[in-house]
Order: sequence, then structure tokens, then C-alpha cells
Amino acid sequence: MDRKIICLSLFMKKSIHFLFCFILLWIFSHQAMAITVIYPVVDKDDLRFKDLISILRQSLEVTVPEYGEYELVADKEILSEGRYIERLRSDIGLNVIWSSTSVEKEKTLRPIRIPLRKGLLGYRVSLINKNNQSKVEKIRTIEELRLIEVGQGIGWGDVSVYRSNNIKVRTARYELLFRMLNAGRFDLFPRGVNEVFDEYQRFKTSYPNLAVEQSFLIVYPWPYYFFTNKADGRLAERIENGLRMMIKNGSFDQIFHQYHQVAIEQANLLKRHIIHIENPFLPKQTPLDDPSLWFLK
Repeated sequence: MDRKIICLSLFMKKSIHFLFCFILLWIFSHQAMAITVIYPVVDKDDLRFKDLISILRQSLEVTVPEYGEYELVADKEILSEGRYIERLRSDIGLNVIWSSTSVEKEKTLRPIRIPLRKGLLGYRVSLINKNNQSKVEKIRTIEELRLIEVGQGIGWGDVSVYRSNNIKVRTARYELLFRMLNAGRFDLFPRGVNEVFDEYQRFKTSYPNLAVEQSFLIVYPWPYYFFTNKADGRLAERIENGLRMMIKNGSFDQIFHQYHQVAIEQANLLKRHIIHIENPFLPKQTPLDDPSLWFLK
């Protein structure tokens, strides 16, 4: 009887030891599967990208059961768009960014072809110097648009779009553009519907000549994507699967309306005259024929 008890006791100890080892192995393997996703850091007062960070986080969250845990962290250094694109290409620090697309960009980066703001960034309401409203409100055609000068950030993809349409562009650092517009150094600062009103509120005290132009809308196809390094196929796959899950369960549209519905209403899009310009840099793979991905199609 004592021998049976001893044997049973040894068996139970071995079983507990085996179970303990199994749990530790599961924990370690689970931790090993966790990934760190590093995205571009932005200034705390810059509200332009809060929606994209929310979308990215949710795309990772809904894919945890299939792909494992994640840590989402901002990069340590605020960079221009051109510099963080180059760092992603070189696989230095960052492993996901957001940016407009182009044929050249898709040659060196891996695009996730789901427009993050449903194409809203291609609907441009302009900031102007309020002293120029009478001058710019007469603009109704692309030919008239070519008679003035627009401002854009250094390294922005829009610069090539405007110049390809023979529209004059002056470039500068993002924050400097508002000061330059306030001083009348260019005529028009076209901004996405989702950007223009927040920016006006942010900068109007420092630059009292700023105003939101009221009469027209510049429109061009401008999909904004997440991109990864070419070699990072698993992360790209995970983010794309997460985005498609979000579109299906409605959380993608929920975030879109949470961040942009007020601005859409403020913009009075239907009352504005529309000036279409071409974007000759769109890749053939751009999903223009899928209306579920776009705000207006």
C-alpha cells in the first residue's frame, strides 16, 4: 500500500513538473510571437494622424487570435515624410508608415491597398490669406488655377501632382507654410477636408490672416495607404487582413466618421465648385473600381 502511494506521488510530481514546463514553454513561445510595430512619431499638437494610429492599432488588435500579441510604439524622432519613407526602405527603425501612393513608391515599398481615409484626402479645401479671398474665389477652372501659386510641404507627393498639371508650387516645411501664407508669399494652401478645419483652429491665433476658402474644391484621386518594408510580408498581410475585418464589422467606418464627419459637414462639399485635376502617378493596381473603399465614388 505504501509503495502504491509513493508511486502515485512520484507520478503526480512528474505530471505537475511536465505541466509547469508546458506552461512555461507556451508563455515563452507566445512572447516570442509578439511583434513590435514602430510607426512615425508626430508632434503632440499635430492632430492629422490620430485616426491612422487608431486604425493601425485596431487592425493589429483584431488579428491577435491569428497572428499573436503586438506592441505598438512611436518612433523616437520626428521626421519629414521623405526621411521616414527612406528609413522604411532601408529597414531602419520604422516598420510601418502611412503615405500617399505612386508607381515609384510601390516599387520600393510594400503597399497595403486600402485607402485609409476612403479617399477623403483627395478632396481639397484651401487655406488662404483672407486678404486674397476676392482674388481666389473667382477660380473656376484648372486654367485659372494655373495663374496662382499653391504651397505644399517638402517631400509631399502632392507636389508632383500639382506640377504635372502645370500648377505652380512653392515648398517649405509644414509649420512654415502657415507663416508664409499669412505673409502672402503664396496664394493657396490646399488641404484635405479632414485637415483644413483643425489646422485653421490650431494656427489662426498665431497667424490672424489665415482663412478657410469658401467657394471651390480641388479634387484628385489620392489614396493614402499603410506601407511596410518590401521584405516584411507577414506584417503587411496582418495589417491588410485586419483592415478587411474592420471594413466587414463596421469598425473602419466607425473610426472614419468619428474623426471626419464634423469636417465633412463643415466643408459644405455640395455647395462648392469642383475643379478636377489629374493624378498621373497612380499605379494600375489602385482599387478605384471598388466603391466600398471610397468616400464618394
